[in-house]
Order: sequence, then C-alpha cells, then structure tokens
Amino acid sequence: MSLTPQFGSIVPSATQQTLANNYLVFDGAAGGNFAQQYLPEIYEQEVERYGNRTLSGFLRMVGAEMPMTSDQVIWSEQTRLHIAYNDCDLPAATTIDVNPGAAADITNVVSINDTVVVMQPSTGLEAKGIVIGSAGSVLTVTLFSGNTLQGVFGAAAADLKLFVYGSAYQKGTALTDATGVNAKRVSVDPSFKQFSNSPVIIKNQYVINGSDMAQIGWVEVATEDGASGYLWYLKAESETRLRFEDYLEMALVEGEQNANAGAGDYQTDLLPGTEGLFAAIEDRGNVNVGFTAAAGLTAFDAILKNLDTQGAIEENMLFLQRQTALDFDDMLASISGGAQGGTAYGLFENSEEMALNLGFSGFRRGSYDFYKTDWKYLNDASTRGAIDGVNSIEGVLVPAGTSTVYDQILGTNIRRPFLHVRYRASQGDDRRMKSWLTGSAGGAFTSTLVAMEANFLSERCLVTQAANNFVLFKGV
Repeated sequence: MSLTPQFGSIVPSATQQTLANNYLVFDGAAGGNFAQQYLPEIYEQEVERYGNRTLSGFLRMVGAEMPMTSDQVIWSEQTRLHIAYNDCDLPAATTIDVNPGAAADITNVVSINDTVVVMQPSTGLEAKGIVIGSAGSVLTVTLFSGNTLQGVFGAAAADLKLFVYGSAYQKGTALTDATGVNAKRVSVDPSFKQFSNSPVIIKNQYVINGSDMAQIGWVEVATEDGASGYLWYLKAESETRLRFEDYLEMALVEGEQNANAGAGDYQTDLLPGTEGLFAAIEDRGNVNVGFTAAAGLTAFDAILKNLDTQGAIEENMLFLQRQTALDFDDMLASISGGAQGGTAYGLFENSEEMALNLGFSGFRRGSYDFYKTDWKYLNDASTRGAIDGVNSIEGVLVPAGTSTVYDQILGTNIRRPFLHVRYRASQGDDRRMKSWLTGSAGGAFTSTLVAMEANFLSERCLVTQAANNFVLFKGV
C-alpha cells in the first residue's frame, strides 16, 4: 500500500524561510485550488478613488426647509406696479391699440386725461401726449407736439410701447364735469400671479440576505458623511443612504411636471411630477446662452441690464461648472490687467497682489454683488459634468435674501427665501427623511423574509419664488 502524498518530501526548515520543500500545496482536481498557507497582503482601507462623491449641499446653501401638510403648495407673486403695454399698433392716425387682435388676456386700465409716453424701441422714436378717449383696448391720444401718432411712427408701426407717467386736468374742473370731458377714472385693482407645485415621493431600498450577513468581511472606510472606521455588510447600506440624500436634491433641481395625460399608472392625475429649479427658470426666468470669456463684460453687462428690468436684487450667487467659472475668472482678470488698469482692485483692498490671484470668488459690477463658486453637480462625470455642448447647463445665478409673498394658508404676507424646500409632515408622520429596517435579519423581525431591508423615503418639492430674478447659463 502506498500513501499519497509522500510526506517524506516535506522537510521542515529550522528557520522561518521559504524553501522548495517546506510548504503545503493543495492544488489537486478534487481539492480545489487553495494555493498556499501564506496569505496575500491585503489593504483593509478602501481607496478613495473619486474623492468626495456626494453632490448635495446646493439647496442647503441657498434656501431652507419647511413642513407642509397638503398635496400642493400655492403662492402668489406681485405683478408690476406701473401701467405699461408692449407690442401696440396704430389703427388710425390718433389711436393706439394696447391689445391688438386680442391675442392675450390684457385689460385696458388707462384713464382719460392720463399722460403717456409712446416709444418705438426699434427706431428710438418717442412721443408724449394725453389720452382723450378710450373704447375697449383702443386709446385716442393727442400728442403734445401737435403731430399725430402715425405721423411720428408711421401707419405700419406694430412694435410700440406705451406707459402712463401721470395725468393732467384743467383748472377748476371736477373729476367728471358736466360736459363729460373728464370721464371717471378707471380704478386699478392690484393683480398678482399665482403659482403652485406638488411634492414628489422619492424612495430607495437596500437589501442583503441573511446568509451574506453571516459572511463577515471588514472594510476600513472614511465615508462622505463623516463616518470612519470599519464597516461590515452595512457599507453598501451607507452608500445607498448617501445616494438617496443626493437624490433628495437632484430630484428638486431636475424635476419636471408630468404632462402625460394618457391612461395607465404614469398619467398626470396619478403622478403629477414636480417643477424643479431648471424647469422653473426655463419657464419664468432668464436664460443666457453662450457666455464665454471672449464675450467679456459686453455679454455680462447685458445680463445686468436685464436684471435691472426685474427685481434688481443687489446680492446674487453664481453656481457654475468649471469652464464657465474659468470664463468669469478670465473676464475679471482681463479687467485688472487690461486697459482699465487697477479699477478692479477695490474689491481686494487695492492690493495688486490680491487682484492677480486669478481665482475670483466675489466681485461687484454696477450696483450688484456676485459671489462665485463651483457647483459640483455640474462637474461630476456621473451627472451633468460629462456633458458640454448644445443646451448643456453651465451654471445658474440665484438671488440672495428673501422675497415677500402672500401665504394662502396664513392669509398674510410672509418672507421666504427665493429658493426653499417644502416637505410633507404632520403630527403623525414626518416625511422629510424617513428610514427604517424590515425583514428578519440584522435586528429587524417584521416579516418572514430572511433578509434585511433598509428603506428610505421622502416627499418634498421646491418652491422657486420670483424666478424672473434667476439666470440659467446654457452652452451653444
């Protein structure tokens, strides 16, 4: 009888030295391939290959979070104070139609004896006069110059703007005299625009079965949420939580209203969607296409002039992708070192050394202050950072501070940040950020499922107030 293997072929060594005849090898067909008794050198610490991978934090910087109890949040915003009409035309020599063709829901609130300015932006022509008659949307205007409207602007003029700057009455006349020359004034009720948004339900889940929980494998980690040390199977749960927290912000930035009216589970009645930041600015705000360093101050000043026609909020924040941030730096650096000399040094205590630090984080132009920062969401390759081209979103200008709106629930004017999050909550259930364990493993004994389920849920929406003060930068 012979023995296999021949144990005499294994000769112990007197020292801890690897030799050809002093180690065990199990590599037979039946024994698998357990290579050797010496274990490989394993790094326990996980390599942070991509640095901090989380993307959230934008909304925490610019807004606040407040609870709500309804399926919808409704707010009202001011309209303009003064009376003005665009795109008017001239039906006759002395008349102007403030709503030609009744193409829009526009009410004529100009009174007889109001003094008006009529302008044609395309030519720079203008005339001033007094309203002597009003019928529907057509006003009869006598110009102070003695000319007629068609005499100044031409019979085909159709791009006129009219606004009221005051009124004029004869001495000693009543508001409505006996001859009817002075007609009763139109009472102008303040109007407002009403907007609404619906919360979206966001869910996520991580599942691990009971058998895998018994196979212990420790990994040393330093996670983005500040946790450090050793994690077992719950490392994946930790990353699921981090990913879900990013979704809470990404869903409110990218959200869209659902316009699918067809049948099925995903029609608008069952899944209304939610209006995100980008959608709100596209719909009610300002979009700037193709801002580059080459355009310089000319393009940026055009943005400022547009802001002048809106709320003119003094302090604003710029959240930009890398290339657009560099374009702003190049624009500012060219001012400091260009023909304008040291005019930009004032922001840097008149220090040339400070001004030549080309990573500008804040600057002032005209009557506006701007604070610039990179927005990681626009730089990360797993989100919008991989896209740089036509219609790519390259940054956003967000006004700082608060706005005054009328709260339908409280019945009063309140101040709110321009951007803020509303989440569903009541005394019985707070859905701001819920997490719970189910299953029959990992400490949860709620079902016969031999696994641990980590569940995450939130219900929230973004309120973008006064979107006319926001600017969305897009590529070409």
